[in-house]
Amino acid sequence: MALAVIRGFCRNGSAVARMTSLLPQSTVTATAVAGQTRYASSHSENTNQYIREALNELEYPAKLQRLLLTPEREVLVELVITRDNGEIETFNAFRVQHDNSRGPYKGGLRYHPKVDLDDVRSLASLMTWKCAVVDIPFGGAKGGIAVDVKMLSEREREKLTRKFVQAVKEVIGPQTDIPAPDMHTGAAEMAWFFDEFSKYKGFSPAAVTGKPVHLHGSLGREAATGRGTVIATRELLKAVGAGSIAGKKFVIQGFGNVGAWAAEIYTEQGGIVTTVSDASGAMHNDAGLDIVALRKHLAGGWKLTDFPGGTQLSPSEVLTTPCDVLVPAAIGGVITEEIASKVDTKFVIEAANGPTTPEGDKVLRDRGIVVLPDIYTNAGGVTVSFFEWVQNLQNFRWDEADVNRRLDDVMTQAFAGFYPIHLEKKVSLRTAAFIQALRRVTRAHIHRGFD
Repeated sequence: MALAVIRGFCRNGSAVARMTSLLPQSTVTATAVAGQTRYASSHSENTNQYIREALNELEYPAKLQRLLLTPEREVLVELVITRDNGEIETFNAFRVQHDNSRGPYKGGLRYHPKVDLDDVRSLASLMTWKCAVVDIPFGGAKGGIAVDVKMLSEREREKLTRKFVQAVKEVIGPQTDIPAPDMHTGAAEMAWFFDEFSKYKGFSPAAVTGKPVHLHGSLGREAATGRGTVIATRELLKAVGAGSIAGKKFVIQGFGNVGAWAAEIYTEQGGIVTTVSDASGAMHNDAGLDIVALRKHLAGGWKLTDFPGGTQLSPSEVLTTPCDVLVPAAIGGVITEEIASKVDTKFVIEAANGPTTPEGDKVLRDRGIVVLPDIYTNAGGVTVSFFEWVQNLQNFRWDEADVNRRLDDVMTQAFAGFYPIHLEKKVSLRTAAFIQALRRVTRAHIHRGFD
């Protein structure tokens, strides 16, 4: 059983269908976005604030701003499953499709107890600009289920994933909207997603990316976001005359998939990763942590804080630990105004989605700390997802070296596209990246027409 509420908005701003959100209003606040009263809290407003900075530079008229800020479709569903103990439980789930002017919607599916419509709306918007800044032919979408996966068995996770597919199958597909892994989802969930969708629509490996390699996935996908983060760092350091990654000290907040792969590749290139953290705590070694040994330690089921190759550090100290390069790779909103005033670094590389609040961003700018924005930094994942989608459509597999080379090309060319805007307009790298993305999305809308 899946109960759905779909809210769509015409591109002229009028409502096609409006129904009350399933979210309790206590979790959100009413705010006006693009001339409409919308329920939103900080995350989507933070994203829109960054976009508006770029829009102001471009001097777009209000009607065009409304077009670019308003999601095209928001789907809210209630997923009902029978738990292993026989109890029936209901979970709220969401899929927001922001813009498809440049290609099918594309974006991850996350499982997290605090996921809400505001989170998903913000992340869907970010995906639009992320795809545009690296110039891959996708639009932006995002999905989420409000659930603590630690409380579910594997069978319950599978049931929940399949129920989500059943609920949204008419608005997703290889040429419509292609989900991918995100927070607390991975290859297993994508395999279930592919299987369930194929039951209804026929064999469709291109309906979802991030699948296991042996089930039409792509080589290089698991490391893609971390690898892209390292490539982005390399390009920034080169552009500002700061040398190479070798010899730089890195602090990485978040040692999940993205942070762990970034850490390993940084060390392969001579970087010194002194501090990492995850949900269990943080570890520090000023001479550099042995990242390969640490990853093996975690793969063996041990906690990060049990690792013998460093000393424990309070998680609250991670972001302010002295380093050359700070890499927030966990959740959004962690670099607040207060934290930004305390960070001791030259560069912030946003491997997470939305890790810096607008207030924190202003403090970093005022302090002369260079921020490489998330819409570029962590675009390696969606880039290799695009490669997987292309391979699925071709029924052909590329080797890993080819995938990594193509990823390097895309990330390098993307940086070369917005860095001159930063220099020419004397704006932040974030604003420059958004300007590049907005120009590409706007051009697509104008060329396709509005009627």
